[in-house]
Amino acid sequence: MSGEPVISLRGVTAELGSRPVLRGIDLTVHRGEVVALLGANGSGKSTAIRTIIGQVPASGGEIELFGTPRRTFRDWSRVGYVPQRTTAAGGVPATVTEVVSAGRLSRARFGLFRKADHEAVRHALGLVGMADRAKDNVEALSGGQHQRVLIARALVARPELLIMDEPMAGVDLASQEILARTLREQVEQGTTVLLVLHELGPLEPLIDRAVVLRDGCVLHDGPPPRAVGQHALPGHDHVHPHDEHTPLRTGLLS
Repeated sequence: MSGEPVISLRGVTAELGSRPVLRGIDLTVHRGEVVALLGANGSGKSTAIRTIIGQVPASGGEIELFGTPRRTFRDWSRVGYVPQRTTAAGGVPATVTEVVSAGRLSRARFGLFRKADHEAVRHALGLVGMADRAKDNVEALSGGQHQRVLIARALVARPELLIMDEPMAGVDLASQEILARTLREQVEQGTTVLLVLHELGPLEPLIDRAVVLRDGCVLHDGPPPRAVGQHALPGHDHVHPHDEHTPLRTGLLS
């Protein structure tokens, strides 16, 4: 890749409690790339991205963001993060606009919103098709609508790097299509994307590389399944998720 590294992990290890979860991960994501983290449940996918953003401490190795060691990185407005929807629901009553506005605070001067900040919030809501729900309480939204709001919150600061954890999980087909379109527009504008996926689904055409984890180790780092073909990823039994007449078997994307 010719683009500069935006994310760099070298020999990264991490534990949850006393249980090793990452066992020496090497991963580089270059500017403009869209990289999918795949693997079975418990393989370390979500822990890997939570370690990148500092939610889970690394017990070893080195992490860099935009060429800066993660421990000294401070320019978090360059990074947008979309957590799993199941871990993002805080139960605090808030409107859609309030939730999305929280993602703009890193760019608001002294925490005070100016005209440009309010316009950015409206723009982000428009991107995910939620402008008409701006004043609604998020507790009144469907799962797919809630996920769109979380993505708008990540996009409102116009980040250079977007990190997403299972953005399509539990989301209805209409919302999946809107989210795929929104992500495609961000990629076309040069946004770098790292995302955890359970299955490729409508995001498949956007993926440049697939990184498959197993037991906290990198099993495969290269072309996504659509490019390498059936059964080509080591240790997995994979069927193209868009095959009309063939069900998706468990394995790579379970």
